[in-house]
Amino acid sequence: MSEHCFLVELLGERLLRSRERGSGEEEVDVHSLAAGCSLMGLYFGSSLSAPCKQFNVNLAEFYSKFKESGGGSRGRQLEIVFVSSDQDHKKWQEFVQDMPWLALPFKEKHKKLKLWNRYRISNIPSLVFIDTATGKIVCRNGLLVIRDDPEGLEFPWGPIPFYEVIAGSLLQSNGQLQDSSILEGSYVGVYFSAHWCPPCRALTRVLVESYCKIKESGQKFEIVFVSADRSEDSFKQYFSEMPWLAVPYGDEGRRSRLNRLYGIQGIPTLIILDPKGDIITRQGRVEVLNDVDCKEFPWHPKPVLELTESNAVQLNEGPCLVLFVDSEEVGELDAAKQMIQPLAEKIIAKYKAKDEEAPLLFFVAGEDDVTDSLRDFTNLPEAAPLLTILDMAARAKYVMDVEEITPEIVEAFVADFTAEKLKPEPI
Repeated sequence: MSEHCFLVELLGERLLRSRERGSGEEEVDVHSLAAGCSLMGLYFGSSLSAPCKQFNVNLAEFYSKFKESGGGSRGRQLEIVFVSSDQDHKKWQEFVQDMPWLALPFKEKHKKLKLWNRYRISNIPSLVFIDTATGKIVCRNGLLVIRDDPEGLEFPWGPIPFYEVIAGSLLQSNGQLQDSSILEGSYVGVYFSAHWCPPCRALTRVLVESYCKIKESGQKFEIVFVSADRSEDSFKQYFSEMPWLAVPYGDEGRRSRLNRLYGIQGIPTLIILDPKGDIITRQGRVEVLNDVDCKEFPWHPKPVLELTESNAVQLNEGPCLVLFVDSEEVGELDAAKQMIQPLAEKIIAKYKAKDEEAPLLFFVAGEDDVTDSLRDFTNLPEAAPLLTILDMAARAKYVMDVEEITPEIVEAFVADFTAEKLKPEPI
């Protein structure tokens, strides 16, 4: 697919740019963006967000400098598009009138939701840089790019291998320094956390036990703490509870580059890497809480998850297929997993081959408090089996209530969803 065709599919035929002196917006032909534009920043935000208003100021300064750099030739290689979550057209209009960059038209609500889901946006402001030819993510955490590289000297901010980013001295819990080469040949957990964050402190207590169990089993495993503490004293107090390594608090540049590398949007986050430095899972937090005995370490992702209190947060990451079954019947949950696993594996493999994230996560849910809360929140019937796709970001659900669920029914349901043939019901 050519660049301009891809951008049209992603954004539509027309974008908007505000005219000077607040006289409305003018249309910009998306086809014309392909000429010379190699990188696009998708800026997800809202007029109702104070952090977005502040970020606008920083982004406007960055955008102006970048566009003027290199005699204008380099400036043409980058464009930014605002993707709003506003519901009020007047507020949206007032918000975009001072933006020098482009905006997705207010009326394109369906495209907005698709972009939020495709790039797994969980909070705002978010700035994701993508390759205009393929739509693949170049950098997830553009906010840190704007902060750390205000002159745009590191453009195009592509991913750097973990071992290059982490290179340097690491701090041991005894205060001594150790070269990062000690990580080579080991599985590595990159732990983004802070003392001021209660969920972080709760996870740390469990993670210390898991770390010790894995080490005692003879497996090569190290954790590197990347602090988000607000002072060095807080960092030192918190790190004193940890038996692993840390990026020194004073090395703010390296901490920031690690946040950028993994697109960290919230803490605690635990990324598990294989010995080559490639990501095994971004859901280390969930895995540690679900597998306290560490029997499944290094926690390669499962195609189908059984819904639990600890992994329910993943329902907010994008559209999820959830098959509800009567778990009081012996073997029903396992049978449900086995039924949808081949389809889940096929879809995951298909998108992995394209270096893209699958359009769905797959869950089976039995009968417990977590499932009851989910049914109540989404106003689902009590039927079992019940086949659903839940899209929390769009506040939409797709429901198939039939007496018998077969692999063929599931596959057809998913195919219709991805082809946008299903009519959503509101959550």
